[in-house]
Amino acid sequence: MIRLIALIFLLGASPLAALDTSSGSVNVQRMIDGLEEPWGIAILPNGDALVTERDGRFLRVTAKGRKNAISGIPKVRANGQGGLLDVMVPRDFAQSRLVYLSFSKRQAGGAGTALAVGQLSEDGTRLRGTKIIFEMASGSRGGRHFGSRIVEATDGTLFLTIGERGDRPSAQDLGSHNGTVVRINPDGSVPSDNPFVRTDGAQPHIWSYGHRNPQGAALDQNGQLWVAEHGAKGGDEVNRVRKGGIMVGLLYRMANIIQAAKSALAHKMLGWSSLKCIGTRRSHRLA
Repeated sequence: MIRLIALIFLLGASPLAALDTSSGSVNVQRMIDGLEEPWGIAILPNGDALVTERDGRFLRVTAKGRKNAISGIPKVRANGQGGLLDVMVPRDFAQSRLVYLSFSKRQAGGAGTALAVGQLSEDGTRLRGTKIIFEMASGSRGGRHFGSRIVEATDGTLFLTIGERGDRPSAQDLGSHNGTVVRINPDGSVPSDNPFVRTDGAQPHIWSYGHRNPQGAALDQNGQLWVAEHGAKGGDEVNRVRKGGIMVGLLYRMANIIQAAKSALAHKMLGWSSLKCIGTRRSHRLA
C-alpha cells in the first residue's frame, strides 16, 4: 500500500477518478510535476516525500506539493541506467534523521553500485556528514543492471540489490558482488551471521546470488525478503530470497502474477508467503 501511495504521489493528476484498491477507494491528485526520470521515493514521518532523479537531483516534496533540492549527496556516475537511484528512510528516522541513498559510483574499470548515508537537516535542504558505507568490489563498463533497491530488514540490517552489470557468469562468482543481494549493518559493517563470512574467497556482504537485475524489493508481513527482477525476453521474475541462495520457485510474467494474486484472495490467503509459485526460470543461478 505504501508503494501505491508513493506512485500516486508522483504520477497522479488532479482531479481524476478514484482508484479502487483492496484497501478501499483512493483519490488521485497531482502533487508534483516536471520531474525527469524519477527513480526512488521515500515518505518521511511528517508526510513529506524524498524523491531521487537518475541524473543526480535529490528533492524534498511537501504534502502541499512544494519542492526543494537537497544538497550534500554523493557524486554519481549518471550513465545509461546508472545515476542517483533508490532512497530509504529507516524506522528510527525521527531520532536519527538518517537517509540512505543508492547510486552508481565511478570506480576503476567503470562504475558500480554503492550505498551512502547522511543526516537530513531539520529544514530538509541538506544531507550532513554523507559517507559511502558500501560499494561493489570492482567497477565495470557499460550502463546497465545496477539493481540498487534498499530495504531495511526487521532486525535493522540493510539489504541492497545489485545487478550483474550485463556479465552473466559473474552472478555465479561469490568473489564478486555482481548479481547479488548484499546484507550489511547500518554502518556498513558485515553482520557476523551472513552466509558466506567464513567462505574462502567470497564477498562477506553477500546474502544471495545468481540474480540478473533485481530492482524491486520488499518485505512481506513475516519479514521475508522478495525481489522483482528484470528478465531477458519477457522473463521477469518475482523471487523469494533465502539466505545463501534463491528460492527455486518463483512468479513471473504479469498475467501469471495477477492470476496467482486473484487465487490467493479467493482463498483468503494473506501475504505473498501463501502464494503458490509459478514458473521454472532461476535467474542466473545454476541448478
